[in-house]
Amino acid sequence: MIRTFIKGLLFPPKTDTEKLLAVASEFPRYTSHTFSYRDIKLEVTDFLSVAWQLKEFYEDGRMDFKVNKPNPVIYDCGSNVGVSVLYYKKLYPEAIIKAFEPDSNVFRCLKRNVEQNNIKDVQLFEKAIWKNNEGIEFGSEGADGGSVFFDGNKIKLPSIRLKDLLEKETMVDLLKMDIEGAEVEVLNDCKSELKKIKYLFVEYHSWKNQPQQLDQLLKNLSDNGFRYYIHSIHSTGGEINQPFVNSDSDSLMDIQLDIHAVNVAFKN
Repeated sequence: MIRTFIKGLLFPPKTDTEKLLAVASEFPRYTSHTFSYRDIKLEVTDFLSVAWQLKEFYEDGRMDFKVNKPNPVIYDCGSNVGVSVLYYKKLYPEAIIKAFEPDSNVFRCLKRNVEQNNIKDVQLFEKAIWKNNEGIEFGSEGADGGSVFFDGNKIKLPSIRLKDLLEKETMVDLLKMDIEGAEVEVLNDCKSELKKIKYLFVEYHSWKNQPQQLDQLLKNLSDNGFRYYIHSIHSTGGEINQPFVNSDSDSLMDIQLDIHAVNVAFKN
């Protein structure tokens, strides 16, 4: 707390997003909160994690993409409270968006945020993206890290098979996938449909109690004509610089990556 205070005095936040992150970092984690950011209103289950999402989308623009039409088709798998939905509707007001969020508390915020910001033409699914429609055991941690591999608060939730949905599409402009460890199995299941996708974002999670599958994921992308760009996230300095020493750290994951993939067949 003292270190944060001193840092704030010496290096005061400059942008509206930096100011928001400073406030959010002092707010109790996993606590419901309502706030405004620029021209949007948000209800959230965890202030800090959503503040980082706002930085990623609105300030850094790391999830931007370009298409030559007003109504891109977007699959948002793991929508959380809807920052991604609101941002893409700002970029492309006529976008056709299907948004999936299995955590019931988070989904309520997603639905509320879509409604209170007057967002239209978005289909919301309170289901987990998976490789079948039989339901799946899901653990919620109260923020943006709920997962099939998280052991806390496990309940069985309805699921929806992504492959079945993609089979009905002729093209998908963006598939965003942040499903906390289930991404490799889902993409393996629908690999025959991936050639329909122009831009694909995957947040890859390597849970320590599960086999590492990054090689499968990257091969799947390469086999389907994607070039990929990888960015490492959410690691401490020690874990990055001393992996031999810190491989037994208390972290639940040993790798967490942002992977942006572009299907070269769709390049202009």
